[in-house]
Parts: sequence; structure tokens; C-alpha cells
Amino acid sequence: MSIVNLKRRLLKPALLMAGAGLISSSALAAGTVSGTIDATLAKYKKDTVVYLIGGKGPIIPKNGEVDQKNLIFIPRVLAVPVGSKVSFKNSDKVNHNIFSADVCKKFNLGTYNPGMAKDVVFDKPCVVNLLCNVHSEMSGFVVAVNSNYMDVTGADGKFSIANVPAGTYEVVAWNEKLNPQGKTVVTVADGQTATAAVKMAK
Repeated sequence: MSIVNLKRRLLKPALLMAGAGLISSSALAAGTVSGTIDATLAKYKKDTVVYLIGGKGPIIPKNGEVDQKNLIFIPRVLAVPVGSKVSFKNSDKVNHNIFSADVCKKFNLGTYNPGMAKDVVFDKPCVVNLLCNVHSEMSGFVVAVNSNYMDVTGADGKFSIANVPAGTYEVVAWNEKLNPQGKTVVTVADGQTATAAVKMAK
């Protein structure tokens, strides 16, 4: 084997390894923001939208989905970046009619049959209360925010937002029953986890 061919054979694996190193380094060049909702009324901690304001770059829309099963919106609260398209499915055995009367996003999808789905684009920041003309007991929310980094808490009130570029952010929260108390700010470092306790009350 010539020296030239040998160098070529050795160079290819080296380049592949270097590329893999760059990918791994890039994947680690972000941090995580995690924490909990600090509220005296623990029963309201669930379904709190927590998102970050700050940083650079455009808002990137993401497709979302809200299903309807057993006369319940699933998930009951969905958070999406502004510009996202949300598909509203009907997995029930009955007809549904989803509508919103909120000024920032009024719509009425009309009555549609089981197995069907209809889409809505949420093109501005808005808290949209989802209702059903057919079943008045149904209620849910789509929260469209000017952010790429968000989470919705479970019953324990905990949240975790991954892949956050290094920088300083304001932690903003929305809850159907609670209001934020004061301002919460975190500084994110590459490969590190920043923690935050968001105080909320009625």
C-alpha cells in the first residue's frame, strides 16, 4: 500500500471522529432550567405554563396536538411558540365543536365527527380558552408564547426546560387559578442546570 493511500485511510476515521466530537460538543453547549411552582394551594400547581423570555434568535413554530377523549381535552393545557399549528382531534365516540371566544384568537371549528381533526394556527401571543358548543362541561387552554423554551407542570408543580442556550432569562408563568408573585430571573451556563422557584398565589 502506498503512503498516500495509507494517509487517506487514516484520515477518514479521524475526520469522522472529529465531526462526532463537534456534534457532541454542540449538543452539550446548552443548559437546563428546572424548578417548581411555589404556591400555598398545592392543588393548583398542575397545568402551569412556564416559559423563558430572553436570548437571541427567531421564534420557531412547532406543531402541537389536542385530543378529545371521554369529553376531556388531552392535554388540558398545551403551550406552544407563537406561529405554531395545533391539530384538534376527535377520538371520542360523539361529535364535538371546539371554539374560542377570546379576543386574541377567536375561532369556531364547527361540529365534526369522531375520527376527524381540524387545525388552527396560533399567530400571536394569547391564552386561548377552548370550549365545546356540544358539551358545556369541557374546558381547556392553548397558551401561545413568544418563546422557544417552555414546559407545563404536572401535579407536583415541577418543570424542566432543556436545551436552553447560555444566557440570562426571565422565568414567566401562567396558571388558570394563580398569578405570579414578583419577578424570577435565571442565568443559564453551558452544560449546567439552573434552578428556579416561581412564586404564585390567588
